[in-house]
Amino acid sequence: MLILLPPSESKTVPATGAPLDLAALDLPALTPDRQDLADLLAEVSARPDALDVLGVGPSLADDVARNRSLRTAPAGPALQIYSGVLYDALDADSLSDAARRVADESLLVISALWGAVRPTDRIPAYRLSMGSTLPGVGKMSTWWKPRLTPVLDELAAEEIVVDCRSSAYAAAWKAPAPRTVTVRVEQQRADGKRTVVSHHAKHTRGLVAHDLCEARAAGAALDTVERVLDALAERWTVELKEPTSRAAGVLTVVLAPAHD
Repeated sequence: MLILLPPSESKTVPATGAPLDLAALDLPALTPDRQDLADLLAEVSARPDALDVLGVGPSLADDVARNRSLRTAPAGPALQIYSGVLYDALDADSLSDAARRVADESLLVISALWGAVRPTDRIPAYRLSMGSTLPGVGKMSTWWKPRLTPVLDELAAEEIVVDCRSSAYAAAWKAPAPRTVTVRVEQQRADGKRTVVSHHAKHTRGLVAHDLCEARAAGAALDTVERVLDALAERWTVELKEPTSRAAGVLTVVLAPAHD
């Protein structure tokens, strides 16, 4: 099982720790691309128009400034660096020991800067979105797609893929359709109608990732999309649209009506 996650815009900045070691990151085939991009981002972030180039406002100036010291700043495990709604719900620290081992093997964060990182990969805090456009590189998702595709196609060759990414990050690599399900979240309303939700979608996807790691640690095979459905159905109301040879399936988590 491979669980794909987006990164978070917000990140925890380590106060101490050894700096980034690019050669130690998983998926070493991406090392040259990571190096080139980190160097370019540091250069861009030192420019007077850095905020405009990266498409962020003045309130994020400190985040952009940190991009200038990517090679020397303290680094930490990716699951400690990424924060925000999804990662709060994933709550890696609350996973059982066995489930944490599953998480380390199964979770993969698609990153605009690093391409893809594992939970234990040590990275510094940075600011770069997959929708950003860098000089000489272009849009990050377009730049990464031909670089990620051969690496992640091989990684996912025998895996069921549970895709919790947002659309911007999904554009950087198309997971193998017949073995992939994307996680969709809908809110049931009191009148019976459903709405697609945003904040709750991130929160729910984090909980889904947590639950799947615990289920796998407890012995669930999770080697078919139907078994993934069964594991989630123990907690959630879930509907499955089966994948086809051309299109990934959809696991829709239906949240109960909100009560005042």
